[in-house]
Amino acid sequence: MKRLFTFLGTMAFMVGSVVAQEVDSSVPVSEPSFGEDGNAQQVVDYTPQISVDSRFGYDRVVSGGPAGFGGDGVYLNIEGKISKNFSYSLCQRFFSSHGEDDSAFDNTDWLTLTYDVGQFSFTAGKDVVAVGSFEYDAYDIDSYFDMNSMFYNSFSCYQWGVKAMWSPSESSSIAFQVTNSPFSYAPKEENIYAYNLAWYGEWDTYSSIWSVNMFEYAPGEFVKCLAVGNMFYMGNLSLGLDCIMRGADIKSVGDDEITINFMPSYEFGDKFRLFGKVGWERVGEDLPYDFWGEYLSSEDMILANDENIYTLPSFLVAGKDYWFYGAGLEYFPLKENKSIRLHAAWASNNYTNRHSINIGLTWKFDVVGAIKHIVGRRK
Repeated sequence: MKRLFTFLGTMAFMVGSVVAQEVDSSVPVSEPSFGEDGNAQQVVDYTPQISVDSRFGYDRVVSGGPAGFGGDGVYLNIEGKISKNFSYSLCQRFFSSHGEDDSAFDNTDWLTLTYDVGQFSFTAGKDVVAVGSFEYDAYDIDSYFDMNSMFYNSFSCYQWGVKAMWSPSESSSIAFQVTNSPFSYAPKEENIYAYNLAWYGEWDTYSSIWSVNMFEYAPGEFVKCLAVGNMFYMGNLSLGLDCIMRGADIKSVGDDEITINFMPSYEFGDKFRLFGKVGWERVGEDLPYDFWGEYLSSEDMILANDENIYTLPSFLVAGKDYWFYGAGLEYFPLKENKSIRLHAAWASNNYTNRHSINIGLTWKFDVVGAIKHIVGRRK
């Protein structure tokens, strides 16, 4: 009930703010003029972009397993500008299925303030840890969890920290980020951090998310990570290829842990998208770190897997290759946008040999667009 009142109060505040901004949502900011009149000004629009996103579906583990209807949470997304140089971004989960809060910000995925100046930007707040991978980079409600790697499902990716980014061209950016470590369960007490260097590229036929990461799992002890995410575009066909290699020292990177994803998709016009995934993961023996935070013995992991009734395994066991795969279809019924999406997805793996089917609906409600439409009709 507390979350409900918080959510409704937040929405009421935003509605009032947006209506007020409809009177004059932009302020001219003086810039050097290149026009003939010599009085050109840059206009900064302070109206935020606000959406409320959610996904609902029917899950079933084939052959008499668990089944039922359910949702994947309600997400409030806000983006906007405070001035010409300052911008902000928020993603807040309400009624989330991720468990009870331990702190006021546990259901905040990201909350950032960014200062842009020339080719550089500086960001502070809670943010996504910069790890290269297109599977990892996907928004939660655009991701199908039973089809994902166990690294994706175990990594604590939202952390407080700072980031500096340099964009020497429109197609390429380099970011350096320092955050609390994903292994930190009491960030203000444990004094362990993550150091991340990432390259983002965007061209007509290719996109990249590459990173070198060091995750501190104990004071002075780091998981070294090399992550290479690639996306190739050929007309309506997209081919994603990720490789994430991890290890307790430089020589063991790729030997201790590795995750590889191959993700093809094809768009049939603006209405349909057919997608698939094949992935492989392996973990080594006697690792000094555990992204799950459980630190169980191999025997306990095997027992937990035997007692598990779901499609995803509970844990990956050292020495056994993990293959996961799936396919799905998305349908966008609206002509003017993709705010409503229907989907059907199938997933399986070689650990449990179970199959899961998910059929559902995703909607992304544009709050500001709806208010503008209502205000426009009243006028």
